[in-house]
Amino acid sequence: MALTSRDIDRFETSMPRLQAIAYRLLGSASDAEDAVQDTFLRWQAADVERVEVPEAWLTKVLTNLCLNQLASARARRETYVGQWLPEPLLAGDPMLGPADTAEQRDSLSYAVLTLMERLSPNERAVYVLREAFGHSHREIAEILGVSEATSQQIAHRAKKHIQAGRARAEVDEAAARRVIQEFLTAATSGRTEPLVRLLTEDAIAVGDGGGKIPARAKAFEGALAVATFLRGLFLPGKAKRNLAGGSPHVYTTTANGAPALVAVVDGRVVGVTFLEVTAEGIAAVRSQVNPDKLARATRQWAAGDHGQEDYLLLTF
Repeated sequence: MALTSRDIDRFETSMPRLQAIAYRLLGSASDAEDAVQDTFLRWQAADVERVEVPEAWLTKVLTNLCLNQLASARARRETYVGQWLPEPLLAGDPMLGPADTAEQRDSLSYAVLTLMERLSPNERAVYVLREAFGHSHREIAEILGVSEATSQQIAHRAKKHIQAGRARAEVDEAAARRVIQEFLTAATSGRTEPLVRLLTEDAIAVGDGGGKIPARAKAFEGALAVATFLRGLFLPGKAKRNLAGGSPHVYTTTANGAPALVAVVDGRVVGVTFLEVTAEGIAAVRSQVNPDKLARATRQWAAGDHGQEDYLLLTF
């Protein structure tokens, strides 16, 4: 049965929320778009007049499609070249979804999206639906086909895993922006000592090049190793300009709800770097440089005016 304009409107009303759920579940904007499109195809094939609560029906279909994708993604990531990191979203991207509460902001932060890779598909689904979108355990149980008690147990395990990975207290946005500027000053000084002072003793640095941009297969670990790597990374050079396709301009901006560094060449985003800034220092440096995961960020960058929010800090 063909959908009426009312039926299409009912779906489109839910679409922003569906995209935000799918992105948090999958860590990939392109995969999230595919999941939402597949959900629309299910809606198109359903007897929608008999669907009493469209939002609940669509959320259940989408979540289960994402669970299937997560299961297959685990197999794909075993053959992924190098480290796998989530796709970053710049400020203003509608796929970020709600960020009114601390739980919602946490669920889209780059650090938590990375940590969620450690969760089982069901743990990830319960965490996202409960923490970011406020679903009751009764609703989650219906979506996943489990009991309420099981949903509560899964939620407890998921939160425990996430909290274990975030043992340090993070600082507020203003403090994080100050640290980022100190970080760039230290990184471009040509010396390791200023960087070491900004890093925690067990700091890590990891990059995702997807086999298309050189990136180390294993994370750098420890303040000295990370500082040495970063000192070399931020030194200008012809080879780096050739790899980037020109001279990168490095801005501080907002991505995934937090301050981040964005490297841009001729309007094209070539890298997004997140610093996990804690009260003890910078605990992690995560850089997304895989061009396949930066196409959406490039479109979002092109749509912005970069006047008040974004500040040019460095040109290689």
